[in-house]
Amino acid sequence: MYDVALTVGACVRAGTRVDVAWLVSRDGPPVDPSEALALTPGGGRVGQVWGGAADDQVAERAGTIGPGRLVPVTVGEYEAALAGQTATGSGQCLALPAEALPADLWDRLVEREAVCLVTDLDVGRVTRTRLVEAAAMEAEDAEVVAVWAAGRSATAVSADRVVTVLRPVPTLVAAGPGPVGDAVVRLAEVLGWRTHRAHDPGTAIPLVVGLTVLDSLVVTGHDDEIAGRIMEAGLSGRAGYIGVVGPRVSQQARLTWLTDRNVGGLERIHGPAGLDIGARTPAEVAAAVLAEAIAVHRLDAQANP
Repeated sequence: MYDVALTVGACVRAGTRVDVAWLVSRDGPPVDPSEALALTPGGGRVGQVWGGAADDQVAERAGTIGPGRLVPVTVGEYEAALAGQTATGSGQCLALPAEALPADLWDRLVEREAVCLVTDLDVGRVTRTRLVEAAAMEAEDAEVVAVWAAGRSATAVSADRVVTVLRPVPTLVAAGPGPVGDAVVRLAEVLGWRTHRAHDPGTAIPLVVGLTVLDSLVVTGHDDEIAGRIMEAGLSGRAGYIGVVGPRVSQQARLTWLTDRNVGGLERIHGPAGLDIGARTPAEVAAAVLAEAIAVHRLDAQANP
């Protein structure tokens, strides 16, 4: 849902119909309800469900959902293989018009807030969806509280309702060439973060400008202009951590590159990136950098609860 929120919010504000679907149950592995598919009447699609393996089935039923309903999906080996997935089986998506969801949901998702949605059903059809505030959670029943307290994105489906909790996952962009960037991505994946590996500014900059305070940018490489362009993009956005790997002489050259172009906010840059643990190998440097990123994010969270 976080990935489609900006597009869906824009459609809602423009009065354009857009339907939204997310997986709420399936055989086997747990679902990821934060993964969603947005559909417009003209055939436009943004996002995916079941890693893309169920997108066509949901799209075919989009015109029949009315005010919203549970949509059954079945993913066989063929559909899974086409989408590069391994999980097969049956499941259910909750599909409904975006306008049937709380009006402020999309802004909250764009801001990467954790949210709890309770969707009431009548024989599989949606009657209403409400947004439960964290401060009011204690007034909810045990099932809603338990899904919220799990501390991750999760769902609970019963005959008369669906509880959907969405919690953002930190994103890391490792930009620039070199083995340290590769190691940072591998370690961030162990932490459960979403990762993007971008070796050049053309690939990196569109990813970097969309980062939020929950996210991190790590810049590697020896070319001052390439690193400078990526850092400039990072400073124009809201990334909570910007770390630049390299010796101090390289850091100064990059800061000069930015200063000469009147780029502000240089105090946000952590460089040389990483806690001082005596790191030598790319893997050790990656560990030091991510440890620093975690510390910075924790301090920010404490300062801005």
